[in-house]
Amino acid sequence: MKRHLLGVLTPSSNTVLEPVTSAILSDVPDATAHFARFPVTRIALSQDALAQFDSAPMVAAARLLSDAKVGVICWSGTAASWLGFDRDRTLCAEITDATGVAACTSVLALNELIDTTPNRRFGLVSPYTGDVQDRIIANYAGSGYDIVSEAHAGISDNYSFSDITDDEVMAMCRSVAKAGAESVVIMCTNMRGAALAEDVERELGIPLFDSTAAVVWKALQILNIDSPQATRWGQMFRRPLAATETTPDPSIFHNRSTTQ
Repeated sequence: MKRHLLGVLTPSSNTVLEPVTSAILSDVPDATAHFARFPVTRIALSQDALAQFDSAPMVAAARLLSDAKVGVICWSGTAASWLGFDRDRTLCAEITDATGVAACTSVLALNELIDTTPNRRFGLVSPYTGDVQDRIIANYAGSGYDIVSEAHAGISDNYSFSDITDDEVMAMCRSVAKAGAESVVIMCTNMRGAALAEDVERELGIPLFDSTAAVVWKALQILNIDSPQATRWGQMFRRPLAATETTPDPSIFHNRSTTQ
């Protein structure tokens, strides 16, 4: 029996990505995820917050994962969305140089998925503060993507992202889909979203690309493993990409059309 071992770099205060990653892999025979944490507690544009994503502790954690003979190392985090996509390209190279193991990241995987849509027009959902969200929008615009609308929760404490409820996330997805988005992107691996894919795609008629699920999708590609067929994880796992509504109080999130 050949085992398929995925190593996953995990922000220390994250409580969502581990159970979600393991749940997705439960649909893949003989595949398991193995996690290594490094310190991340706050998402902001201050120097101390940005320094959490220096590559040294991430590469050190990757070396520990390589001891488990994993076949791929995944950075299940979205810092490159505000730091710049080259940060993840460089990180992948550093991980592979240090461990000899192929590497992938949530943001680069999301970008591949968005690239499959006709015009790369998407609605952005995140838990972040407005200044971080604006940096993400600017980075994507500078690379030729079109964020037509966005919704963010205005939170900086990383642990608290996991307290945003499914109903709140669903309302944010509905709000960003109204401006002609070709997909909804959930930009955070400590925000619930992957398990909502079936409901979002059925109701809104467009794909949901969730950060946590996206890096698993990419890792399975690298390992040449058939993707899970369960529709609960969304269209990304079926190639090609081919409602009783409960609306929470809209004051729980900030949203706007980026084209207004």
